[in-house]
Amino acid sequence: MKSTLYVVATPIGNLQDITLRALDILRTVDVIAAEDTRNTTHLLNHFAIGAKLMAVHEHNEHHAAARLIEMLQSGKSVALVSDAGTPAVSDPGAHLVARVREAGLRVVPIPGANAAISAFSAAGITAPHFLFYGFLPHSSSGRKRELAALKDLSHTLVFYESPHRILASIEDLCEVLGGGRTVTIARELTKLFETIHTCTLEIALDWLKADQNRQKGEFVLLVSGAEISEAVGVGEEAQRTLQILLAAMPLKQAVKLAAEISGAKKNALYELALQLNAVGDKPDGAENGNGQLPCRT
Repeated sequence: MKSTLYVVATPIGNLQDITLRALDILRTVDVIAAEDTRNTTHLLNHFAIGAKLMAVHEHNEHHAAARLIEMLQSGKSVALVSDAGTPAVSDPGAHLVARVREAGLRVVPIPGANAAISAFSAAGITAPHFLFYGFLPHSSSGRKRELAALKDLSHTLVFYESPHRILASIEDLCEVLGGGRTVTIARELTKLFETIHTCTLEIALDWLKADQNRQKGEFVLLVSGAEISEAVGVGEEAQRTLQILLAAMPLKQAVKLAAEISGAKKNALYELALQLNAVGDKPDGAENGNGQLPCRT
């Protein structure tokens, strides 16, 4: 369609992962806005696509947005691509998309490969909720500050990391979140040396150091969240009382009675009850998604 910006997901490794719809869009748009025109040229050549390319990256995105809006307003169609995966998700493109939408022009997503979702789907994590953070700060102090803010969340935490920071990041994760947390290390997804390894944070550093090749490539890190009772500050006995009552009566009534029996704060019990219902926890001690084998690949 004319005057439309297409946000096109491209492969994160294996070029065959591109969708038929993405290929059709790339063949027919007037301009392809690419994070790195050299990388995109390689992709286009592989599929015998000839197209006009324009560089749009973190250093020129604000200036390029104005040019692209002019093109769209003149009736041209534009495809936005990043080096790999979905644009504007821990990659350049969000500012451009926002500016195009503010101008009243159409933005159409063309879904496809995404490293975080690919890693999560192959990790065997049964907990239903996760928080996608993306890249942590470059400095250790910055990482520790951000991790401290995330420490009490009960959701699985999803991070991206580069090869030259992977060891330092794992060390900081272990220090701030605790070595008992489970981490799935997914590297080089969809590529020849793809690796998906799960262990505890306390042994993850040794696993990476045992083979230099394990430190290469782009990483997705999936870290188990805090135990629900730990996150809301409710003791084990109060949690057990609440679980039993939730199985027999409505939530508000169970919370009120649990507070009277245990002496725990009603607000904390109410928050815990909401989270227990959200993850489908059972009073008989069924798994809540955090029980995983200590180590597997």
